[in-house]
Amino acid sequence: MREFDYRRAPDVTGAVALLAADPDARFLGGGTNLVDLMKAGVERPALLVDVRELPLDRIEPADDGGLRIGATVTNSDLAAHPEVRRRYPALTQAVLAGASGQLRNMATVGGNLLQRTRCGYFTDVAGPCNKRVPGSGCPAVGGEHHNHAVLGASDHCVAVHPSDMGVALTAFDAVVSYETVDGPGELPLADFYLPVGDTPHRETALPPGALITGVTLPPAPVAAHSRYRKVRERASYAFAIGSVAAALDVRDGVVREARLALGAVASRPWRARAAEAVLTGAPASGDTFAAAADAELAAARPLPDNGYKVTLMRNLVVAVLTELAEEAAR
Repeated sequence: MREFDYRRAPDVTGAVALLAADPDARFLGGGTNLVDLMKAGVERPALLVDVRELPLDRIEPADDGGLRIGATVTNSDLAAHPEVRRRYPALTQAVLAGASGQLRNMATVGGNLLQRTRCGYFTDVAGPCNKRVPGSGCPAVGGEHHNHAVLGASDHCVAVHPSDMGVALTAFDAVVSYETVDGPGELPLADFYLPVGDTPHRETALPPGALITGVTLPPAPVAAHSRYRKVRERASYAFAIGSVAAALDVRDGVVREARLALGAVASRPWRARAAEAVLTGAPASGDTFAAAADAELAAARPLPDNGYKVTLMRNLVVAVLTELAEEAAR
């Protein structure tokens, strides 16, 4: 591991100033991803700016009736918060599906959104990877890719984003707030992650040196009737091979509103807009749910060893939507 300096940020303004002064600096939250990448040699910061003591650790009502979640709120505190559990249950379920209890106690909301892919080629500094070394190639395309992307990928990168939390936040139209030396800004989560294209090393639309300060969930009554379901290769402490965050408002047997996002299928949490369009105004039936899944997955372009994900995600979407519809009918 490269030697590095450590500074504890005195305030938000001081934190962004420290990063602006050193292009090789990184913000340190819980460190559950960054420190691992430093040990592997993927990240080699000259300075770590510790932001854990900044006053960004609260969950508070937003002016519009939604919730504002501070960037240094831990995953454990987020999952346990009574308003999150009541108003956005799929978010609580997504957080609890990720990592272990010990890691959730350390990991932060801001860090979770910025975590890097777990693709083995990305973490192997002895080999090529376009995300790590732009222009060096993507060995996963012709190599080990059984858990890689089937939507939105390119010849330059087929890795998937690992966040569970991000999938639920995407379904609920979350907005990311940040601070730079030029002042504050906001990005809808739908625009936060960049398409892969031919620049997979550019993962987010955050300005250089920006510090995430919080995430705002807008009011969404439909979110109270939501669920997150994750499929993984072992029962505990494993990243998803497919996941779904879904919410349904069903009245008189008809879907009035639907929210749907997919995880572990693309380089970013995937908002299923095509499926939502099929669901809205249609009967809350198995045929509708299957048609919605098929509409979204029509764009899938699987590789030789991950085609199973298309079938898995179709079944997962139908199962979760069916459960939500049955609950609404009780």
